Amino acid sequence: MRKLISKLYCLIFASTALTVIGGESYQFIKEIPIPNGNEGWDYLSVDSAGHRLYVSHGSRVVVVDIAADKVEGEITNVTGVHGIAIAPELGKGFVSCGRENKAAVVDLKTLEVTSKVATGANPDGMLYEPGRKEAYFFNGRGESATVVDAREGKVVATIPLGGKPEFPTCDSEAGRVYDNIEDKSEVAVIQTSDHTVVGHWPVAPGEEPSGMAIDTKNHRLFLGCGNEKMVMMDSVSGKVVACVSIGKGVDANSFDAGTQLAFASCGDGTVTIAKEESPDKLTVIQTLKTERGARTMTIDPATHKIYLASAKFEAPEPGQRRGKMVAGSFKILVYGMAQ
Repeated sequence: MRKLISKLYCLIFASTALTVIGGESYQFIKEIPIPNGNEGWDYLSVDSAGHRLYVSHGSRVVVVDIAADKVEGEITNVTGVHGIAIAPELGKGFVSCGRENKAAVVDLKTLEVTSKVATGANPDGMLYEPGRKEAYFFNGRGESATVVDAREGKVVATIPLGGKPEFPTCDSEAGRVYDNIEDKSEVAVIQTSDHTVVGHWPVAPGEEPSGMAIDTKNHRLFLGCGNEKMVMMDSVSGKVVACVSIGKGVDANSFDAGTQLAFASCGDGTVTIAKEESPDKLTVIQTLKTERGARTMTIDPATHKIYLASAKFEAPEPGQRRGKMVAGSFKILVYGMAQ
């Protein structure tokens, strides 16, 4: 009954398409090979003004020049990296080092780690909140958020979240940070002025949210959920206003304010692209085929290109879910709007 209600909810709120609808569509552009490694990966981040893509890869962050589409350097000494948050005006980056239970502060000019601070257990999702110039690290096993003064590199708060956090986003003008609480199927709302949780919003009909993006102009959150749904939520009230179907294994979401497109990247080798036609209407316009396992993604709002990490894997051994990564196969897939 729960699944039936969930399906009906999505049909009421939005139209779903399996192919391209209208004039906007994405297509494959190229691959950017990432050398020297067969380790896993997690989040990607774009610094649009600096023309850089930051790619987590095992125990390092690979830095790609997206003007030339080539690797220009690495950030090392970041064991168990999940991702990096960029503070362009400070010339700093903030890396979540999951296996160390620490956050690394990075000089973006030299790509050197300048300091590390202790976080909760297994820092995973992260963001830079420019309003108060603070970096947030969301601790998976610690069920908390660690807040770091980005200028001083010092911890200023630890926020209990009451569940396992996943990826966050923020609205600096509203003074809020939002984070998915995956095991509770809710969004935690943090007030940045005093670092308190001021809301726990259910994401139903979504379940187990992981990816998150925001449209700050229309006050809409986009949540990628484990039950193959992308939920559009009012970021002021917490009301779910729309829902569409997506692929299996979602891990990242992006929103492009220039095109009003919301993206959900899924491990089954698809990116669902939906149009925010109005603040209360979300319509799937394309199901983009990528590669199986390409579950994490980011967007460059200046070029509207999306970037996904991918690799090839050997056939799994009996009893294994997935085989070993093929050495030298790690790469970035680049997709852009059809001309």
